Amino acid sequence: MICRFILAHREEFGVAPICRVLTGYGVKIAPRTFYAWRKRPFSARAVWDATISGVLASYHIERDERGRRKPEALYGSLKMWAHLRREGIEVARCTVERLMRVNGWAGTTRRKKIRTTIADPTALRPPDLVERGFGVEAPDLLHVADFTYVRTSSGWVYTAFVIDAFAGRILGWECSTSKHADFVVRAVDQTVALRARQGNPLQGNTIHHSDAGSQYVALHFAETLWLNGFRPSIGTVGDAYDNALAETTIGLYKAECVDEPDSPFRSGQVFAGLSDVEAATSAWVHWYNTGRLMHRLGRIPPAEYEATYYAARDRSVTRK
Repeated sequence: MICRFILAHREEFGVAPICRVLTGYGVKIAPRTFYAWRKRPFSARAVWDATISGVLASYHIERDERGRRKPEALYGSLKMWAHLRREGIEVARCTVERLMRVNGWAGTTRRKKIRTTIADPTALRPPDLVERGFGVEAPDLLHVADFTYVRTSSGWVYTAFVIDAFAGRILGWECSTSKHADFVVRAVDQTVALRARQGNPLQGNTIHHSDAGSQYVALHFAETLWLNGFRPSIGTVGDAYDNALAETTIGLYKAECVDEPDSPFRSGQVFAGLSDVEAATSAWVHWYNTGRLMHRLGRIPPAEYEATYYAARDRSVTRK
């Protein structure tokens, strides 16, 4: 530690004067001790720390041609450690934690979500078929939906999501400058179309769960669910826990894509309007589904978790 201090200040004060001052304050060190330390080869730990610091810096400091960081810069130390191991870098978790702390690198934290959906107390509502039980054993048994707001320089933009509860994969999303029910309907339409393209069309038994916002109890929305074979479900009015999975996903979207001023998914610190929000949301959703490590899935992305399920299912069918 003392030798590193001398190294940092030797150009300004000189080695011998620094040693004299330190010795005068009771920290006895001779110039020859410093020079002997300088000739000593770096320890294996120091070399490894420098290597891992360089890898971490590639996420937190380096920029692409548009001046954006890599999405993994949003990770805290635990997910960064898991990400490095997936990349084939066998590093200790404590090493990643220590080097991120020393360099001041930290993941993005979520803010408290502000509710945007306003319940219509006069509207007929479907029953709550979920009752906070979001754990399901297969894809397309339960979809959850919600929307949030994004401030732009030209006004508010609203983003709706439909999420599969099995792996947390985002199946449909839509941005709009209006809170009319049409944009949440389009998110559902995207979900149906995506599953059809993937060769896993919905079977008519999927629960679609949301809060009691006026968009989700609108006649047009109810008709869309019925035509596509969904079983509608509405949580308790004003209780975020009754739609916790959607709330969590939106919290990540706001923290990583919307509120983070240095977000890897944005072209600038201010959204100009609808097209900017759509571009950023598209990039974030793609990364969220295919690249973001999820703790509850064993630190693998949602799309990979789904693919593992389908592969195991297909092997089981083949054996039969």
